[in-house]
Amino acid sequence: MQITNLILSGGSGTRLWPLSRKLSPKQFYPLLNGRSLFELTVERNAEQCQRFMVVTNQDQYLLALRQLGGHQSSFVLEPVGRNTAPAIALACLMMDPEEIVLVTPSDHLIKKQAAYQEAVKKAVAFAKEGFLVTFGIQPTYAETGFGYIEAAGNEVRSFREKPDAATAQQYLEKGNYYWNSGMFCFTAGSFLRELQLCSPDVYTASQAAAARFRAQDEVHEPDFDSMMAIPDISIDYGVMEKSSRVRVVPADIGWSDLGSFDALYGELPTDAHGNTVQPNSLNIDASNNLLLNVADSQLVMLGVSDLFVVQTPSATLIGKKGQSQDVKKVVDALKKQDSALLLAHESIETPYGSSKVALSTLHYSIEEARILPQQSMEVDFEAGTTIQLVLGTAVSINDRPMLAGQVVQPNEDALLSNDSETETAVVLVTRLGE
Repeated sequence: MQITNLILSGGSGTRLWPLSRKLSPKQFYPLLNGRSLFELTVERNAEQCQRFMVVTNQDQYLLALRQLGGHQSSFVLEPVGRNTAPAIALACLMMDPEEIVLVTPSDHLIKKQAAYQEAVKKAVAFAKEGFLVTFGIQPTYAETGFGYIEAAGNEVRSFREKPDAATAQQYLEKGNYYWNSGMFCFTAGSFLRELQLCSPDVYTASQAAAARFRAQDEVHEPDFDSMMAIPDISIDYGVMEKSSRVRVVPADIGWSDLGSFDALYGELPTDAHGNTVQPNSLNIDASNNLLLNVADSQLVMLGVSDLFVVQTPSATLIGKKGQSQDVKKVVDALKKQDSALLLAHESIETPYGSSKVALSTLHYSIEEARILPQQSMEVDFEAGTTIQLVLGTAVSINDRPMLAGQVVQPNEDALLSNDSETETAVVLVTRLGE
């Protein structure tokens, strides 16, 4: 029986701004030893899953495709998010009813791999019996930011909303309350039957949207109007809390949703004084600081403690440890300003590689583009535009070879092709201002 890992990857990770942006959210950023949370998700689930299906959006499609690393995969690209129940429904409507679906977020960390694999095996066994399975995380402290599952063995007694501190402490002491992980396992047919029973309006609207998919190869796109017609509801509210066919697998798997800089601090290496180890950083009489420096400039911490400092080329965030949940206040303020700082870093992923604005003035701009091996980049014709090859030995422009250092001023649309099988080419495109 085939198992498909359904990866939900539509979020923008605003709680980790400015590291995470709309076009480059946290799940794709190499946070841990040069690996992204998305890559780690694929890696651990490849042991038991034969294929992957990713529900995401057009902005994140290329990022996800590259980080799947060649695994058999397909996509649902939502023009607008309608929460987890519709996302899962659209995916399940494309599967065989007997296909087992392991639903996982793309941005969670799991450190105990063996325990995780055992939990998945237990969940698959319940799924084969027609149950909808959720994974309950054994709590290690009284967390108020998660929902809880009350359980009796593998039976679910109730789902509980995020508690206050006193209630969370009671849950911890009772021992049969688990954090709601947002991970699920069931057959595609079982989920759709329960969705039809518990939320028939969601089921019917999802069917209608799936019937109007625009499909090319393994990419499926519902149209905007069909998506907006689906009620916005989570799988917990829409199905799990209403169904009588639910089971829970308690799991101690070293789980974290890395939903804040405080959570991230515990996962990064630190020096003898408790400061996270980062490139281009210097700590003098500083202790217990979270430093994240992804800029080329030096970051110096002098005589300060218990701060989180996140430095990127375009924005720097400084706050007190223990208060990193308040980053959402910063994001809300930037939204009111319609700030481009929420959208992307200077460098963005493109179909051919990556691109960033190296310099921008009133009179001209310079774009630095990196073209991956065997990829091509189109440059639209504009009067005064020049293209310079900085690095590359097998690059052509409109089928004419280019030499490193050569500057070309095309008089038509230009197609830059990197025919190398191993080398990434670098070009500078200079455009005149208005």
